[in-house]
Amino acid sequence: MPSSRSTRALAVALLAVLLGALLPAATAQAASRTVQGGRLDWGIKSSFQSYVTGPIANGSWSLTGGAATVGGSQFRFHSATGSYDPDSGAFSSGFSGGVHFTGHKKADGSNELDLTISRPTVKINGGGGTLYADMVSKERGTGKVSSRSQVPLATLGLGGINMKGGSTPIALTNVPTTLTAQGASAFAGYYTEGTPLDPVSLSVDTKGAAAEPKPSAPDEKKDEGEKKDEAKKKDEAKAGRFEDAAVDWGVRRTFREYVTGSIGQGKWTLADGAQDGGALFRFPKGKGTYDAKKETLDAEFSGSIRFTGAHDLDLKFAAVTVAVTKGEGTLSADVTSEGRTTENVPIVTFEAEDFAPQDGLAALTEAPAVLTAEGSKAFGSMYKAGTAMDPVSLAVAVDDKAQLPALPDLGSEPNAAAEPTKKAVEEPSAAPAAASSDSGPGAGTWAAIGGGVLLLLGAVAAFFALRRRSARPAPEAADASAASDSPQTS
Repeated sequence: MPSSRSTRALAVALLAVLLGALLPAATAQAASRTVQGGRLDWGIKSSFQSYVTGPIANGSWSLTGGAATVGGSQFRFHSATGSYDPDSGAFSSGFSGGVHFTGHKKADGSNELDLTISRPTVKINGGGGTLYADMVSKERGTGKVSSRSQVPLATLGLGGINMKGGSTPIALTNVPTTLTAQGASAFAGYYTEGTPLDPVSLSVDTKGAAAEPKPSAPDEKKDEGEKKDEAKKKDEAKAGRFEDAAVDWGVRRTFREYVTGSIGQGKWTLADGAQDGGALFRFPKGKGTYDAKKETLDAEFSGSIRFTGAHDLDLKFAAVTVAVTKGEGTLSADVTSEGRTTENVPIVTFEAEDFAPQDGLAALTEAPAVLTAEGSKAFGSMYKAGTAMDPVSLAVAVDDKAQLPALPDLGSEPNAAAEPTKKAVEEPSAAPAAASSDSGPGAGTWAAIGGGVLLLLGAVAAFFALRRRSARPAPEAADASAASDSPQTS
């Protein structure tokens, strides 16, 4: 009858409204998070490193794309990006950087062993995990070169690690890895499927979806100030002036390893705005003059770095400047050693053949650099003049809209709390425990769910009560329903 259907529709609508209001609250905190920033440390296979650099292969390895070294024999890949779902534990994160191995040099100057591993990606889902990577290799024996993207290189031995409910950063330490069949093929046949590789450690930062920015009221005074600043910058650009540049230089990889190793037992300290990118140091806030036609530059930068350690090691570089002319650049700095400071010492020279601006940015990426005679003295003659040092990267914004290249993002330092827990024997619990981080349902969410359950139960009870009441004939319809033994409930 109409009154019964109306009551029923009202109850159903009430239930729908309550469910619609509660479900987002229950699931919002379990939504996927974005991975932004972090590092992956992996030696690939330390015995392979030793083979490459040993007396048989007589080769070497080099880093690409901002990769660094850490510890005794690990490579550090940077700038993690990806996603993480704390509800299911699903994790996917890619990293930047690569390692290029060469060895067994032939008479024609080429290498029989030539292998590059780059852009490692870790994917974990349902208790299993795989490490993928881009692989370029020269097949052993035939010399055939193959290039493969995101090869499933190694299986991760997660050993019951519970990836659910993590906060930020998410960290994994010394996870065992095993070579896959596809990885063995891409590894140019040097190892067979099932061969243990070096363990992997990683740490990444995660964050939720960014809130939509609130529209702000127009600020006329601010707009006028910005217009004046833009006009000033345009005038300076016309005169060849710039105020936004950065130079990246890692000094020398083996020197960094010496400082922090068992002999140097030391460290480096950054100050005055210098930044650590893992394999390099950034000296920012560059300003000076640049001539696009002549491709010349004269710039000074902020930041300083000081190396200290055993055996009276104390070396500081500050007030970094860069000059570019006739296709060659020179990086100079004030050098402090043994308590004495020498100003404007030319440390390295580097190639700068193509320094014309593109899209408002004049840039050099990893330009090969060599030590000067003055630089050799700065290092206490540890290295001879002409020694290859770390490459120099330089970027100058000659247009207001141009953006400097991002520094490798290593993320937050991992801590014990960031480690996922091992899966314990699952036992039924009396009540769901509130997660300890903002990535899973918290106490407030459980309270909302509990309150919602009570509301739902109340709504159901009201529904049946109204249903019973509506089943009784209304006074004005009693005569019409007298012929029926029971009310129509359908």
